[in-house]
Amino acid sequence: MLNSNIDIAAATERFAHAKPFRHVLIEDFFDPVALASLIAQFPPFEMGSARNEAGLLGRKSVVERITTLGGIYSQLDALVQTRAFLDTIGAITGIQDLLYDPYYFGGGTHENLSGQELDPHIDFNRHPISGWHRRLNLIVYLNDHWDPSWGGALDLHENPRGPGRIVTILPTANRCVIFETTEYSWHGFKPIVAPPDRAELSRRSIALYFYTTTRPAEEQADPHSTVYVDRPLPPHLRAGHTLTEEDERTLAIAIARRDQHIQRLYADAQRLETSLADWQARWGATRLVRWKRRLFAWWRGKA
Repeated sequence: MLNSNIDIAAATERFAHAKPFRHVLIEDFFDPVALASLIAQFPPFEMGSARNEAGLLGRKSVVERITTLGGIYSQLDALVQTRAFLDTIGAITGIQDLLYDPYYFGGGTHENLSGQELDPHIDFNRHPISGWHRRLNLIVYLNDHWDPSWGGALDLHENPRGPGRIVTILPTANRCVIFETTEYSWHGFKPIVAPPDRAELSRRSIALYFYTTTRPAEEQADPHSTVYVDRPLPPHLRAGHTLTEEDERTLAIAIARRDQHIQRLYADAQRLETSLADWQARWGATRLVRWKRRLFAWWRGKA
């Protein structure tokens, strides 16, 4: 299923020295037969979950459990959990003892329609069920052709809040990108803009995430969910500019997106406060029981 001609040594060298953070592009990742089947059997948009992190319907559809798709996707699942595959990715990245995620949490097939974008972000750093450390993203694109004018290219940012290096990767068919997930691996993509004659245009990919049970101490951080940086407003929106209808739409989208991010953070904070209150209540009740036992034991000793 994998292209047997992949140059592992060359990929290892490129990964180790890539900027703004470690990553590598591998062209022709799958053999031609497997690629054709992955494209032909890609699930329709309606089959996936199209709700975003705020619970709202959006223009991105995800099928996490690719085994439910059967066919070539079951074969892919069987491949990526083998020790041979994991060790190959480990050899390229220098990250040993990689673990496969049977839940495909956040991964699987991704389809993004025209108008969809992804603000620069770093990913959640711990698996929500196993607690494993998230170490690598592996994405393979399944788009026959992609013109740069359509947007939607993957951007790797050195500094999403200001000036800095940006590496742009077009999502063309059978192009694989592997990059480390750390507290500074900022990535995202600008809005997809379908040309007038391609209203059905969508950006399709397979996303696989890999984990380890430990990671270097200097790379560790407290567990967190995905952290976004909202894009700045276009530079032409400044004092004296007369707003157009397109400007109004741009502002409305920016405000709505920021509101969604704030609401998600409020929800995360509320869950943490509730968990802390529950922990304090249980800890206090346990301590009260201990004191009652000690008091009863003292009373029995005096009787």
